[in-house]
Amino acid sequence: LREQPIFSTRAHVFQIDPNTKKNWVPTSKHAVTVSYFYDSTRNVYRIISLDGSKAIINSTITPNMTFTKTSQKFGQWADSRANTVYGLGFSSEHHLSKFAEKFQEFKEAARLAKEKSQEKMELTSTPSQESAGGDIQSPLTPESINGTDDERATPEVTQNSEPRAEPTQNALPFTHSSTISKHWEAELATLKGNNAKLTAALLESTANVKQWKQQLAAYQEEAERLHKRVTELECVSSQANAVHTHKTELNQTIQELESTLKKKEEEIEGLKQEIDNARELQAQRDSLTQKLQEVEIRNKDLEGQLSDLEQRLEKSQNEQEAFRNNLKTLLEILDGKIFELTELRDNLAKLIECS
Repeated sequence: LREQPIFSTRAHVFQIDPNTKKNWVPTSKHAVTVSYFYDSTRNVYRIISLDGSKAIINSTITPNMTFTKTSQKFGQWADSRANTVYGLGFSSEHHLSKFAEKFQEFKEAARLAKEKSQEKMELTSTPSQESAGGDIQSPLTPESINGTDDERATPEVTQNSEPRAEPTQNALPFTHSSTISKHWEAELATLKGNNAKLTAALLESTANVKQWKQQLAAYQEEAERLHKRVTELECVSSQANAVHTHKTELNQTIQELESTLKKKEEEIEGLKQEIDNARELQAQRDSLTQKLQEVEIRNKDLEGQLSDLEQRLEKSQNEQEAFRNNLKTLLEILDGKIFELTELRDNLAKLIECS
């Protein structure tokens, strides 16, 4: 998977009451694993915690977030996208400090990644170009997604820092496969949305490339016409100084057109690079779709195996019950036979005594 855990700890998970915005509501009955995940493809850091197969924390770290220590063993942060405030109760102050350090570290990494992304978008954006007939606007670039300011909440909380007992859980294989399948479905939906945006930007860029090619052809024709005009002026005009001045101006105009032509060629190369990147993303989406299908097939196989095992277990239980019933019947018959033999022995003993 492209998203891997990079730091994990255990803590009691809470969320702020959406009605009062003051009281904490526990979302886990016991201490659960809370992990930082890093998505190398999108360069995104997330905090994820699962209670069984239920995700009780799924928070993307943004540069605007702040992790606040409200006591020696309790900390909180606000997630404006999820419209909630998360709280974590740790078993020791050391675990709280370590989690806070990692939060600050990954928050700074998210800020640097956002700045690099904005710089890249500014470099790939196309400035407006001037032509003989008027101004040509550069193509629109995709809007950068900036997180809103996080609402800081300071609710009144009484945190029990004592660690709670954790019941053991035996997870079935198909439950794990179902979790992986849901994860891939969510990632595939995200890729589809990104692919739609890239497709729209690609179509717009292609249209602008065609327009720029037409402008380049017009610039080349204008340059040829100006060269011919210079030649005609040199042949026809008898005023050498005026012709020389006019020629200088025309040469300067030609140089400006050639410079503009060179810039257009560089912009076309940049657009070709963007098209190649879009094709790579398409290939990645196809690969993820294939992996999702394989996971679904494996999940169905596991469900079939589980159903077969349940049928075998039920059959074995029925056979054992029948076997027990047969044993009971045999025991009853044996008891009767023993009783008859006892009576026969008593009768024989009486006959012997009488004789």
